[in-house]
Amino acid sequence: MSIDRYILAIDGGTQSTKVAIFDLLGNEVCSHTVALKELTLSPGGRAEHPDDDLWDSLQTACRKTLEMFPHAPETLIGVGLGSIRCCRVLMQENGELAAPVQNWMDKRLSYPYVHEDDRVCFISASTGYLTYRLTGEKKDTRSNYVGPWPIDPETLDWIEDEQEFSTYHTPRQMLFELVDPATVMGAVTPEASRATGIPAGLPVVSTANDKAVEGLGAGLSHEGGVLVSLGTYITSMMAGHKDAQGASSYWSNPGATRGEFLYESKGIRRGMSTVTWIKELLGSDIDREAEERGISAEDYLNSLAQDIPVGSNGLYTILNWLARPEQPHERGIMIGFSDIHKGPHMFRSILEGIAMTMKKNIVTMCEERGVPLTDAVISGGGSKGDLFMQIFADVLGVPAKRNVVTGSASIGAAICVALALEVYPSREEAIRKMVHVQDTFVPIDEHVAMYAEIEEKVYRHIAGTVDDLLRESYDICSC
Repeated sequence: MSIDRYILAIDGGTQSTKVAIFDLLGNEVCSHTVALKELTLSPGGRAEHPDDDLWDSLQTACRKTLEMFPHAPETLIGVGLGSIRCCRVLMQENGELAAPVQNWMDKRLSYPYVHEDDRVCFISASTGYLTYRLTGEKKDTRSNYVGPWPIDPETLDWIEDEQEFSTYHTPRQMLFELVDPATVMGAVTPEASRATGIPAGLPVVSTANDKAVEGLGAGLSHEGGVLVSLGTYITSMMAGHKDAQGASSYWSNPGATRGEFLYESKGIRRGMSTVTWIKELLGSDIDREAEERGISAEDYLNSLAQDIPVGSNGLYTILNWLARPEQPHERGIMIGFSDIHKGPHMFRSILEGIAMTMKKNIVTMCEERGVPLTDAVISGGGSKGDLFMQIFADVLGVPAKRNVVTGSASIGAAICVALALEVYPSREEAIRKMVHVQDTFVPIDEHVAMYAEIEEKVYRHIAGTVDDLLRESYDICSC
């Protein structure tokens, strides 16, 4: 096997689009990330990506990444296309948008599509839209259709029974052909090549929903191992090999390889957005001091919060920054303030709140599955902070691993290409070659005991204690 070949991987998320190029051993050669525009939030629960943000950001990220690529374009062997899940895209005949992309936070995604606009010719997930723009092919991964789509949960294909299909009100001719993950869907067209800089003719490979791709890129495989994904939506996942319909504390998603499933716990909506929120709330002094030190604002806050005691001196955060549609009264809470608390306490309290919330979700999932938790991989931008990694190890009480590539969705997309093009014969071999652990954080017994006491005696009771008050407040303020 020649290692002088490379894979371009696309990782589209809620807040940004990242494009990275990897060699066949999983080493990142170069990458570029483009921030997405702020979502357009409207009355009635609409959440839309403005303009043509997913495609525009992809074009820019591709061009910038390829400008940094130090090798000949001919050494690229394929494109792994990953993008955000649970979105709905309405397209015109030429593949351009007929309406803004509906983000996963949009309440309309709770219901099947209803055809009301004659300009709409096709409807797909975000991956189908980007496939069409890149290749001109009306194909999409069957593993990115989560939600009210007319899809058979067992075959992961469109429902064949016409009567059952008709209950979704979605014209069949508007839907794309579904293919397995790690399948070549088409080749980059000359037009897409001019827009992105990707060589024309390069094969474009399907992946899955972004969380499944992240699980693959994190090397998630063995029983007892869990992945905590730190994104705008924070969740935890375990690998599986069957559809676990009927589970009460987790649900099954299609995986990023054929026959694979991903068990996903409950999560935190707008989870890592709270970290951005507190940074912005603390003001320009944080940015200025970080700049003087030559580090990011997040790294500076991590250094300050490192000296804050476990438990943040009794300051606790409940992370309901985005209420669930069925519980519109929910609100984020910080409780326990005194005159000793300052910005670093608030920052650490948010990190601890995220870890304790996810522990509850993970433990519930493990108990229902009858599988003891053995270790955790933490992925996403938040995993770059040593403080957050240690907090997870201490709260979960198991070793917390950080991979060399912390944005594991991008390496997961690259693995899909390696499998589709038969660079590696199996998922296991691809993971062994391309996924590498950087370091492991071991739980500190004293901290484990204190977090357990906080969780048992205080933290788990806060949300329920104030729930009635928040309902009353919601009725009064209608906010």
